[in-house]
Amino acid sequence: MSTAWILIALVTLIFGVALGYLLNRYLLKDRTARAAEEADRTVRDAEKQAETLKKEALIEAKDQILQMKQDAEAENKERRKELSQLEQRLGQREESIDRRAEGLDKREHQLSSQQGQIAKREKELEDVIEEERQRLQQLAGMTADEARSELMNRIQDDVKREAATFIREAESHAREEADKKARNIVGIAIQRVAADHTAESTVSVVHIPSDDMKGRIIGREGRNIRAFEQLTGINLIIDDTPEAVILSSFDPVRREVGRITLETLIQDGRIHPARIEEMFNKAEQLVSQQVHEAGEAAAFEANVHNLHPELVRTLGRLKFRTSYGQNVLKHSLEVSHLAGVMAAELGVDGTLAKRAGLLHDLGKAIDHEVEGPHAVIGADLARRMNEPKTIVHAIEAHHADVEPATVEAVLVQAADAISAARPGARRETLESYIKRLEKLEAVANQHKGVEKTYAMQAGREIRVMVKPDQVNDTDAVVLARDIAKQIEDELEYPGQIKVMVIRESRAVDYAK
Repeated sequence: MSTAWILIALVTLIFGVALGYLLNRYLLKDRTARAAEEADRTVRDAEKQAETLKKEALIEAKDQILQMKQDAEAENKERRKELSQLEQRLGQREESIDRRAEGLDKREHQLSSQQGQIAKREKELEDVIEEERQRLQQLAGMTADEARSELMNRIQDDVKREAATFIREAESHAREEADKKARNIVGIAIQRVAADHTAESTVSVVHIPSDDMKGRIIGREGRNIRAFEQLTGINLIIDDTPEAVILSSFDPVRREVGRITLETLIQDGRIHPARIEEMFNKAEQLVSQQVHEAGEAAAFEANVHNLHPELVRTLGRLKFRTSYGQNVLKHSLEVSHLAGVMAAELGVDGTLAKRAGLLHDLGKAIDHEVEGPHAVIGADLARRMNEPKTIVHAIEAHHADVEPATVEAVLVQAADAISAARPGARRETLESYIKRLEKLEAVANQHKGVEKTYAMQAGREIRVMVKPDQVNDTDAVVLARDIAKQIEDELEYPGQIKVMVIRESRAVDYAK
């Protein structure tokens, strides 16, 4: 039973294995067939896709080739059109050149013909001239050169005569017109500008409360008056004039400082050498301030702006300067106004003319310090202060030290002459007197060891202050004789001049 079952199981197993093997081979064959079929289909699809891509690429390449061909044809067409236009222009230009060449040929032919006619006419004229020349020579008895020379001389004489007549008439007319215009302008300027003229005096009178004050001013053994005169450089005259003393000096600045000093001392009542020196220093500061204010006031009155401070101070010093008795600052203001009025009448720059007129006499404020004409000194100062070249030139040309080259320079020159020519404006004697006193001081200042020099007693005495460490007592005697000798040789003066050399030593200390 068990054997039968075993056999049955074995047969079943064998049968199952065989059936499985057969099924497996069938299934494998079927799968292989399907895979091959799938592969064939894929290959066919790929071939179809490749064929499609190939056709599309061919179509695209054909389109590009066609587009390129169309572009090339369009470009060729455009170039052919340009070449056609160029050929047309060249043809037109060639026709134009041909026409011009034909015209030139015709012109050349005409010119040749005209040259022939001209040459023929010239020959005929030469023959006629030669015949006339020979006939004139026969009639006049002169050669052609002689006749030509005679004719030229006559023509030259006629031309010179006519030119001289014309020039004379033109100059006369121009002079009359210029004189008329100038008189009109000067008359207008003089009428519109008028300045007060007062002759400066060389003395100042200081009133005192009583005659007893004279003794205090003189001091014990004259020490106060000596100290006052040595400090200020002016002559203090105390005489029988009731309740008055007189200050005498040719330099108005010194005289003003001395006047203020003396008046302050009289008001204070304390008069001694130390107090005199203290009041003198204060008076110098006050006068310096007045100088600055006078310069600013003059610039404001003349409407001249942006002046350098040094020019303002120098201008203010002219308040105490006189020329031929005429106050130089007032004179400068008048010249400024006159030049401005004349410039306005002539239609030129009145601002420059007024500025130049105000500054034209700057050199007179420092001509005792610098050698040379005051016009040149003033021009150098203005140049250093960066004044315009026109102003500098007008200053240095107002006394013809240089030739005036601008309208402003001529106007300043004319205004200066007008201001000086007014009746009572100047006084020759005073200027000569001041020049003589200045020369006296200049002679003494030339010597070694001299510290200060003052001309006193209206020029009849000169006081020379020397440096005690450089000049001893013996040298002082020799110095006095040398100065007197030089004054005799170089100056002209009435009477005699006393030369006084003063050597003074001071010891100063302070109690604290």
